[in-house]
Amino acid sequence: MPETIDIQLKKGVLGLCVLALLARTDSYAYEIASRLSDAIGMGEGTIYPLMRRMQTDGLVETYLVESSSGPSRKYYRLTVRGHEALKAQGAEWEAFARSVDQLLTEAATQDTINAGAPDPVLALTAATGDASDKGAE
Repeated sequence: MPETIDIQLKKGVLGLCVLALLARTDSYAYEIASRLSDAIGMGEGTIYPLMRRMQTDGLVETYLVESSSGPSRKYYRLTVRGHEALKAQGAEWEAFARSVDQLLTEAATQDTINAGAPDPVLALTAATGDASDKGAE
């Protein structure tokens, strides 16, 4: 079964969303996954490989924080490179979203115009007569 556009969009912007969350505050992976689940419906399983990749790419760095209720937690924070990536990807997203919005607005306008126009097939049939009418002559 083909994936819906919703799933593809989420996959495409997941890294950008993580960068945006970490720009607000440092966080650990489970908390990031919970926020993404609430905001865009992304599952927890997708976050851990992404966080490793972002760390390898130098976009985030980690540090441990002691926890009174269990083992230490690994927190992530943006690096300078991560902040630069957020700025660049955010600008790309905004330009892309504007373009998509423009296309959708134009399509909606065209649909409204077309809704008021007669159906060309019905107009042609009315002008030439239905094929069943010709057989009755």
